[in-house]
This record gives sequence, C-alpha cells and structure tokens, in this order.
Amino acid sequence: MFLTEQPQRKIFRVTILLASLLAAPLVGLQGCASINADYEEPAVTVTSFRAVPTESAALNFEIGLRVVNPNRDPLELQGVAYTITLEGRKLITGVGKDLPVIDGYSEGAFTLNASASLFQAIQLLGDLMNDPKERIRYELDTKLDVGTFRPAIRVRNSGEISLQPVQQ
Repeated sequence: MFLTEQPQRKIFRVTILLASLLAAPLVGLQGCASINADYEEPAVTVTSFRAVPTESAALNFEIGLRVVNPNRDPLELQGVAYTITLEGRKLITGVGKDLPVIDGYSEGAFTLNASASLFQAIQLLGDLMNDPKERIRYELDTKLDVGTFRPAIRVRNSGEISLQPVQQ
C-alpha cells in the first residue's frame, strides 16, 4: 500500500505545480487590468499641416500634433508612424521617435517633418498643373505607440492645406 500512495502523491504535487505555473500569468494579467481599469485613451489632434519651402524638387511638410493625456500616469510615447495622402494620392509614409513624455493630466505638442518622394511629387505637381488649385485635400493617418501593454492610438484627420505662400 505504501508504494501505491507515493506515485499518487507525486502526481498530485506535479498537478498542483503545473496548475500554479499556468495560473500565475493569468493572475498577473488580472492584476494589470485592475490597476489600469480607469485608463482613458489620450486625445490626439492635428494642430498644423503646412507645406514648407524647399530647395529640392521634393515636397516638404510640417505636421503639428497635440496629445492630451487624461490619465495620472505619464504617457511615454515610443514612436509614431504616419501616412499622408494628398488629393487621393498616398504620398508620404514615415516614422518618428524621440517624442516627448506627456505628464499625467497634461498635454504636449510636437512637430513631424516629412517629405514626399520625387516621383510622387512630380505626379502630384502634374495633376495640379492640369487642374490648378489654391487648396488641396489631405488625409493623415497616425499611429502612436504607447508601449507594450497598451494598444496603439490610431487617429485619422483630414482637411485642406493652402498652396498660397505664408505671409510673414
């Protein structure tokens, strides 16, 4: 009888050990979820989108973004990825890093610099020469990476930009 009890105890101990190992990550995730239960997604708005002068044939733009952090914890932006479409043409795809930390209950602003490829710029310029306009439509798709344990913030903005020179 003593011999049959030993294997059963070992099986029981191994079962308990395996159950503990499988349950530990779930308990950890539950703990993280309860800590961030009141997390609100930050708001992202485009504050500016303008063409900037250049000496090359490429089109250069500055894109101003404002981020509002409605949470108590700082928002440590890891990076940003964006795509710009002008007049229905996907012209610019870019990324940025070294973004500011947005303190809790604060807001921050930063500017992205972007340039279109020469080939795409020539096609757009050809379109604008055939159909001159004072303003062109844009769409800006932005993804802000806020770290591993939170989903990326995705924002789509659209509007028009003036092709008239800025008066200074």
